[in-house]
Amino acid sequence: MATPHWLFGDQLGPHFLTPGDGGPGRGAPVVMIEARSVFRRRRFHRAKAHLVLSAMRHRAAELGDRVRYVRAETYREGLQKAVGEGPLTVHHPTSRTALRLVSSIPGLTVLPARGFLVPHEDFRAWADGHGGQRLRQEDFYRWVRRGHGLLMDGGEPAGGRWNHDHDNREPPPKRARTLGAPGPYRPREDDVDEEVRHDLDRWERDEGIRFVGRDGPRLFPATRREALAALSRFVEHRLAGFGAHEDAMLAADPVMSHSLLSSSLNLGLLDPLECAERAEDAWRAGSAPVNSVEGFVRQIAGWREYVWQLYWYFGEDYRHRNVLRHHAPLPDWFLELDAEAVTANCLATVLAQVRDTGWTHHIPRLMLLGSHALQRGWDPAAVTDWFHRCFVDGYDWVMLPNVVGMSQYADGGRMTTKPYTSGGAYVHRMSDLCGPCAYRPTDRVGDRACPFTAGYWSFLHRHRARLEGNPRMSRAVHGLDRLTDLDELLREEKERRDGAP
Repeated sequence: MATPHWLFGDQLGPHFLTPGDGGPGRGAPVVMIEARSVFRRRRFHRAKAHLVLSAMRHRAAELGDRVRYVRAETYREGLQKAVGEGPLTVHHPTSRTALRLVSSIPGLTVLPARGFLVPHEDFRAWADGHGGQRLRQEDFYRWVRRGHGLLMDGGEPAGGRWNHDHDNREPPPKRARTLGAPGPYRPREDDVDEEVRHDLDRWERDEGIRFVGRDGPRLFPATRREALAALSRFVEHRLAGFGAHEDAMLAADPVMSHSLLSSSLNLGLLDPLECAERAEDAWRAGSAPVNSVEGFVRQIAGWREYVWQLYWYFGEDYRHRNVLRHHAPLPDWFLELDAEAVTANCLATVLAQVRDTGWTHHIPRLMLLGSHALQRGWDPAAVTDWFHRCFVDGYDWVMLPNVVGMSQYADGGRMTTKPYTSGGAYVHRMSDLCGPCAYRPTDRVGDRACPFTAGYWSFLHRHRARLEGNPRMSRAVHGLDRLTDLDELLREEKERRDGAP
């Protein structure tokens, strides 16, 4: 009989059981372990816990008699129940903690990672060839496109340009409450979801396991069939309108034309190559413009793959990078997703979206939630943990580079060339969130001072010595010299630092 194979809860697609090429043996028995200790260690979003458990239990039901599904306190306890001291295989897990665990278990063979486009050793060779320091995402993205023949016409990029970002940064249409895009795929709950919700209620009631946020109804796919339906819905009905407004925000339309496929990709229900190829097929069939398709392919073959590779390449010490020396704790209103405690309309709106769904798209994450944390000097490790816990698509490999490197600039520029933060003018230009707000994006001081505008200038002042030599930041930093109200701004910022904006 083939050696049993262990499936983690983010390795749920069929490609994780395909034999050959570093896969498990043909017809190998499958082990799945639901470890409650995972939920004791961190206070996850309730909708995320629901999604992961629902996906695992649905996969176990699909595998039928082939799977041994064990519910235990810890992974080690579950393995003992499932296979004892017998041999076992597992695909390379997605976190360093999990890799340490599997590497410590006698008789367990770690197979190559699946669910990504580039093997670790190929990326390491590419990165080492670039000096290992400033590894530009754009260079990596083009390398992946060439290597996989994605959106290529021979040796040239399809549509004549590698990068269509210039066409994909449009503000929302004026006076529009929504983009008017067809709605995304939404699954229907079933008996498995009912069982999961019952168990989560019991864990909270009887076992002291605590969650944050709201749960239900389930909004994201938990099975391969649902994930494929979500992919088809996006490609056929939403992809064409995705590109131009992918960086815009609308209060009444949080999903806009975004794919909502990140949780399915990160659970392993979809493979990144099939998603990128489906989008390319739509462009070649004339049903989606190249800027929309390139923007989507960039998210998958560029950014998602880049973040995954940097998580492993940078090493464990990257987790503790904090060059800006930000150590402020996260306030309770943020930890509890208490949107009602927040006056700033943009932040309250997005925090409510996270509370209610466990999801927002990339711009609210970076330019509202992350930017506010950066301006307030919150500890980047705590911010990383918050994003990991509170988003349905959040995993250690996803959030560590995204937060430490991109959002909080805690690595000092190893991953990005500048801090990603802005004043209220950017939020006003790219959203409809400022109109009903009690604050004004142009006001730096006074009762109506926008917390992002004041926070931006305070951040630049605090880190002037570091940032004024950065070619992408020097002009903004020298703008401090033109502020006649800087002293008043800094005093007001100090007074409001610990309170909800």
